[in-house]
Amino acid sequence: MPSPSQPYQRAFGTPKPQRGIQSMEVGGQLLQALAHRGRPLPLKELALEAAMSPAKAHPYLVSLGKLGLVTQDEASGHYGLGPLALQLGLMSLQQVDPLQLAGQRLHSLAQALNLTVALAVWGSQGPTIVRVEAAPTAVHISMRHGTVMNLQHTASGQLFAAYLPEATVRAAWAQMTGEPRRSKPWSAAWRAQLACVRKEGVAISRDAVIPGVTALAAPIFEPLDRMVVALIALGPTAVLDNRATKSAAKQLRDVAAAISAQLGAREVSDLASDRRSA
Repeated sequence: MPSPSQPYQRAFGTPKPQRGIQSMEVGGQLLQALAHRGRPLPLKELALEAAMSPAKAHPYLVSLGKLGLVTQDEASGHYGLGPLALQLGLMSLQQVDPLQLAGQRLHSLAQALNLTVALAVWGSQGPTIVRVEAAPTAVHISMRHGTVMNLQHTASGQLFAAYLPEATVRAAWAQMTGEPRRSKPWSAAWRAQLACVRKEGVAISRDAVIPGVTALAAPIFEPLDRMVVALIALGPTAVLDNRATKSAAKQLRDVAAAISAQLGAREVSDLASDRRSA
């Protein structure tokens, strides 16, 4: 199973490996498997998810159970996360700030992409820019803190529209435009566009708001599958041809996924799959 830090390592290099305790890492695979699947599992299925045999997994589960990290349901025999795991999760949520984690990545990301990067959150009026890191080039794209982004035509707007509850987005749309909540842009074409954003894990806007500027945005999630921050990259359309856009989108997704993993969210592909089947 890939570690949560792998997307960030792929984007910025792999740190020097350190010696660890193998038995703890093996037990950790079982905890990762439970967290990844998001529900209690029978022994055989849990062992398969953790890439080991049931005979190998069982003694580790016994030890994890004694620590309170795993619990076994008496009726079904299924294994789930235990009370200590839940306490650790709650403590982690109290200590981690999504904007702080994402903000730590902005300078390195701007340098790696050679683009202006920014963070947007969902504010009282819609997607709102809260952090900006200028590109390390002579060409700067101005973006001010507090700017509210258009829902339909910007990458960050499309991203929030794709992942937030529709009622929340409709209310913001009505406030922005003065139009009824049940009006456009919730046409079949708009819904198809949002489905594409969820499938790709990134939104792209070319020349829509500022001529000559292309923007990309990738979602950062908290636990409970809630999108909390849009990670944005902007640059000249003349520079961001199809190949460059594809490369930038991948790096943006990787960093957003790494931050989401630090926050305890599941993989973006899992979230998109759940939304398609809902």
